[in-house]
Amino acid sequence: MDLFSWQLGLPSTALSLAFGYLLGSIPFGLILTRMAGLGDVRKIGSGNIGATNVLRTGNKKLAAATLLLDALKGTAAAAIASLWGVEAGIAAGLAAFLGHLYPVWLGFKGGKGVATYIGVLLGLVPWVVLVFAAIWLAMAKISRYSSLSALVATAVIPVVLYLTGHEKVALLFAVMTLITWVKHRANIKRLLAGTESRIGDKG
Repeated sequence: MDLFSWQLGLPSTALSLAFGYLLGSIPFGLILTRMAGLGDVRKIGSGNIGATNVLRTGNKKLAAATLLLDALKGTAAAAIASLWGVEAGIAAGLAAFLGHLYPVWLGFKGGKGVATYIGVLLGLVPWVVLVFAAIWLAMAKISRYSSLSALVATAVIPVVLYLTGHEKVALLFAVMTLITWVKHRANIKRLLAGTESRIGDKG
């Protein structure tokens, strides 16, 4: 990759950023719902393109497919770029995450990023995904709030990464966690007000 980048006259980090962003900006939620004849997912619910909003169409299989693909695009970006070095993987992972949140094709209005966050984590430090899953499941069982479960899990992950010797990746996920919390600010307000929907609630 370094030789290839040198021949192009571009740094590998720039190529990783472009590669990651292009992968991350693929709006699978929008594509899948349109292909299924369900219209524009941005016109229902929260208006974003993520799996949670796709679920509001009533199609659980489509929502699951969206979740999987939104995660795997982050995994692919980080894992492939990591073949050219840790820094390249980090750059591509961040770009994929930002691409999902702010896709240029949709006027920079995308999803909230949790699935892609998990996907990037899987691509860089796979075993830590198990920590994320354990925290999310435990919080979901206790609180029945999906948003709170994701917020707590994302807050813990940078600490786990740092304590296990992945300092550079920990910094990446600290940044991604901060962005995730900002994107969930409406959920946080509802949690504080006691009006956030719980897992299993209807309507």
